[in-house]
Amino acid sequence: MATPASTRHIPSLDGIRALSFLVVFAGHAGFVNLVSADLGVTVFFFLSGYLITTLLRSEFERNGRVRIDRFWMRRMLRILPPLYLVVLGAVLLSRVLNPRGIVSGSTLAAQLFFYANYEGIYGVNREAPGTGVVWSLAVEEHFYLLFPWLYVGMQKLRMSRNQQAGLLWALCVSILVWRFVLVLIMHSTSARIYLATDTRVDAILAGCALAVWKNPVLDEPWGTRRHWKMYLLPLGMALIISSLLLRGEVFRQTWYFSLQEVALTLLFASAIRFHDWPIFRLLNWKPVAFVGVLSYSLYLTHDVVLEAIHRVAPLLHGAPRAVVALLVSFAAASLIFVLIEKPCAELRRRLSNR
Repeated sequence: MATPASTRHIPSLDGIRALSFLVVFAGHAGFVNLVSADLGVTVFFFLSGYLITTLLRSEFERNGRVRIDRFWMRRMLRILPPLYLVVLGAVLLSRVLNPRGIVSGSTLAAQLFFYANYEGIYGVNREAPGTGVVWSLAVEEHFYLLFPWLYVGMQKLRMSRNQQAGLLWALCVSILVWRFVLVLIMHSTSARIYLATDTRVDAILAGCALAVWKNPVLDEPWGTRRHWKMYLLPLGMALIISSLLLRGEVFRQTWYFSLQEVALTLLFASAIRFHDWPIFRLLNWKPVAFVGVLSYSLYLTHDVVLEAIHRVAPLLHGAPRAVVALLVSFAAASLIFVLIEKPCAELRRRLSNR
């Protein structure tokens, strides 16, 4: 096993975070004809599954066990402080910029307690402007709550890494089948498919599958550099492009996500394993990687900023609005990173060291 001395820094991941955020930002800034914001969200999901499972696997191989309570504490310190700050700040900002606007107490509770995705499907969704991205964090929190138990269970059953990956991909296929049932038989709405945990968590599970089997930072390489350069990397890129070009409502609510999961498996493995290739060097360029470091706070703040600019300067459109919003979002995210994220990261390190 080719295990690195540390899994704290995995090549290309910060760059992937940066590109994912920029895709989401561009979609929310109005450039939907150029990029699809939901692809950025799917990449974030896949990355979360890969990174979290890589860390769980490293902990188990180092200590012979996984402390689920400490895992949850680390996730809470990572997710909650910036989220609560931005959501509550957005509520106050909405009261200043739009005093007649209504922010529903039930929607706010759904955001703070991580069921905003189902509130968006079944409830009366009156959120603070710009906080709609919180639905995706609900999906991730549901995953964080349940997946460690599944991972520990697989270790107790002494499942091989092949068997673990097989189980995780089987769950992904089951979710694909479930989407077909919802779309073709139950005639569910597109919001039901797009927002619900039970129809979107397969993107996270696909990242988990890459982490447990043929992990590009923990396992021996598979395939030659030539195979990856000539066949596997181009296949991953072709699948991503195909998922964006293919049309049809049934496809967009079923195969669309699964096709991207297969593509991301190939693209992530390529970007991490062969980070020195020219096509991936941008991902590891320090300015791009720094955007990735700020990506969580940027993800939380950018749409709040876009909505605020729309309210304050309604005549500002297109690229000028996007540039101003991006600059303001970077300023806000930098403050959150220094004042909130870095101290919480230090607490997480202390927990890990213990």
